[in-house]
Order: sequence, then C-alpha cells, then structure tokens
Amino acid sequence: MDIPFFFSHELNQQTKTLVLDEAASRHAVQVLRMKEGAILQLANGKGTIAQAAITDAHKKSTEVTIEATSYEPPVEHKIAIAISLVKNAARFEWFLEKATEIGITDIYPLLCNRTERQVFRLDRMKQILISAMLQSQQAWMPILHTTASFNDSIKAFEKMEGSKMIAHCLKTDKQQLVDQLINQSCHQLILIGPEGDFTKEEIQLAMDNNYKPVTLGNTRLRTETAGMVAATLLKLG
Repeated sequence: MDIPFFFSHELNQQTKTLVLDEAASRHAVQVLRMKEGAILQLANGKGTIAQAAITDAHKKSTEVTIEATSYEPPVEHKIAIAISLVKNAARFEWFLEKATEIGITDIYPLLCNRTERQVFRLDRMKQILISAMLQSQQAWMPILHTTASFNDSIKAFEKMEGSKMIAHCLKTDKQQLVDQLINQSCHQLILIGPEGDFTKEEIQLAMDNNYKPVTLGNTRLRTETAGMVAATLLKLG
C-alpha cells in the first residue's frame, strides 16, 4: 500500500516536527484512520519531501515527527503556459489539475479581449494544484501567477529567455507545435487564447514580440483542451 501523501507549506530541510492543518489532520485521522506511529509523506511543493511518523493523532491538529528528508532539484526544462480564463470555471480547474499532473512549471491566467470570465479565485485554484500534486506524488507544484491582461503579460514576458509561441486559429502561416520541439530550450512559453480565439491585434502584438505562431492540430479545440494538448506536447517533446 502506498504511503499517504500530505502537503505542508511549513516543511523545509530543517523541520523536525510540525502540525498538519485541520483539513489534512481530518483526512489522516477520520478518513484514513491513521493513528500514532503511522507513517506518511509530506511535500512542500518546492522540492522537499519528508517521511514522518504521527506522534499525536488529532482530527484538528495532528502532530508528526520528521524521520527523513530529501530534496529534488527543479527541472531544467521549464514549461510555462499562459492561458485565458474561461466562462465555465470547472473547465479551467480541470486544466489546472491535469497540467499539474503532467508537470508544467508555471501557469499564467490571462485576461484577453475575448475572455468571458473575469473572476479568479486564487485560493481555490491553489488548492486544486496542491491536490493534483499530492495525487501525482510530485515534489514540485506549478507556480500559479496572478491574472493579468494580455498586453501586460506580453510586457512582463519580455525578459523571459527561451522559446515563445502563440497558438491561434487564424488561417495564416503557422508551424505545428511538435515541429518546434526539436531544439528544446531551457524555458518554453506558449500562449493559449479564449474560446473566441485571440484577436488579430493580440496575435500581431505577440508576433511583433517574436512569438512564433503555432497550431495544435487540425481541429478547433476548447481553451482547456488546447492547454492540455500543449502541456502534453511540451512535456513529452
């Protein structure tokens, strides 16, 4: 049986003991029926993983003692996806979950000219990332950045090194994304637009800033599907 995985932002290389938060404590004690002496794993989402033993099983504040700690360095091949919010929040949450499982390093929620949804619950979205990280048993959690307009994001990405791409649906000269993966750089960024696609002005602005126009295939994809396809190709390419 796999050792249960829990998240703790307090965990670091020097931690000797810590107390799980109420949600994690309740899951350990009431759902998994763990008692004193039971072994679990902890991750802080920043590379540190620890094996710990429960010393005080309480449904609101379970205390654990760290028995061993390891550190997994961050990946050199960083993959960032800047993706428009969508009207159906559940679909965006689905994308966040799957992108985390795949191993995307950075996620930038975009507000484009045709973005329909303007509300973004950062705390809830981060909790989805934590759950997906624990489910896939990873040491690193993607950095979920705050929402920003398309124009502001382009400016913010100016100094970002690596390959930059924009996936859009206009019938112009574009390359298949898979053809861009032959010479991988240390950092790759792709822009994914809203379901109404980027505007011509947004596409032109990206291209003026040296973004390569790419296509994800021959079919028109929903925003979250396009994000998933891009994440998979960039991760496995």
